Amino acid sequence: MAPRLIRRSAGVLAAVLALGACATAQEAAQDAATDTASGQGEACPVEVDESVTAEVEIAFQPIPNGDLVVRDAGWLEACLPEASISWSQFASGAEVVQAFGSGSVDIGLVGSSPMAKLVSPEVGMDAQVVWIQDVIGEAESLVSRTGAQSLEDLAGATVAVPYGSTAHFSLLNALGEAGLEPGGDLTLINLSPDAMIGAWEREEIDAAWVWNPTLEVLLESGEIVQSSEDTAAAGTPTYDLTAATTEFISANPEFMAVWTALQDEAVRVIQEEPESAGEAIGAQLGVAPEEATELLEGYVYLRAAEQAGEEYFGGKLGEDLVRTADFLLAQQEVSQIAPPEVYEQAVYADAIDQVAP
Repeated sequence: MAPRLIRRSAGVLAAVLALGACATAQEAAQDAATDTASGQGEACPVEVDESVTAEVEIAFQPIPNGDLVVRDAGWLEACLPEASISWSQFASGAEVVQAFGSGSVDIGLVGSSPMAKLVSPEVGMDAQVVWIQDVIGEAESLVSRTGAQSLEDLAGATVAVPYGSTAHFSLLNALGEAGLEPGGDLTLINLSPDAMIGAWEREEIDAAWVWNPTLEVLLESGEIVQSSEDTAAAGTPTYDLTAATTEFISANPEFMAVWTALQDEAVRVIQEEPESAGEAIGAQLGVAPEEATELLEGYVYLRAAEQAGEEYFGGKLGEDLVRTADFLLAQQEVSQIAPPEVYEQAVYADAIDQVAP
């Protein structure tokens, strides 16, 4: 079944994709410092820790989740007044993996597929998942302009997807289930979400598997064929995850405790105060609060207590990373994978266990 998504003007949502033009790490840090100093930032909702003096580079993406709530409120800056916090925007998890590889970020948003790549031998980063930002559902989908009703209807089509992303993983899995071969039955091209809109308007692509807000723009003239909710139901769930280098985690456990508590509070706001969450996320994405609230649909947001259980950090999340790596190897997205225990151990549960009631 096609997901229930609300169509809006492409012009409004396209403004979301312009966020990167004014969201450099330096500008983000300056904005947060200015807001806090002028009283515009919100008070710290957890215990302030003045002992943390770390310099932290954070990678975020314009995806509606707790990161944007925390960033908009300036909570990290308020709760860790002696730390140096810098935020940098990236278009996809694949770009964040590259940033990790170059040593330019300490903690950042990746998807489950990029996370599996991050710790696989080709990248070989010693990193761990520290938080599940969301379980991806109908908000990440395959949309077509051709009137296709099934994957089989896309034979011969040109399909765009950000390579190395969770959308890429879901697309490859769906094509495998349908018996379609990329490069044979259809053509896949690598496009970042912000590049898809122009390619779509120029009719250079027939379909794209992507997430909000780009997905909503394409739905102005396209229709859903399949969603990540469908692939999750088939046994291959995908997540938006925050990862951090093990070196950073080991050196900064106090930072991780505060950071995790703030992410937990952000999810509480999303769940219990959706209008407040919409205002914060809308401010970060450049859309009206009510539109931002609607963008939250199609994701599942989990509190720390939910993440701490066996279904996630207690065991299943590591197993899902193993399955993701196996699939990437089968699809030749990676040339080799690590032993299962590498993925199973690539989770950091200490801070979540500390925050969970």
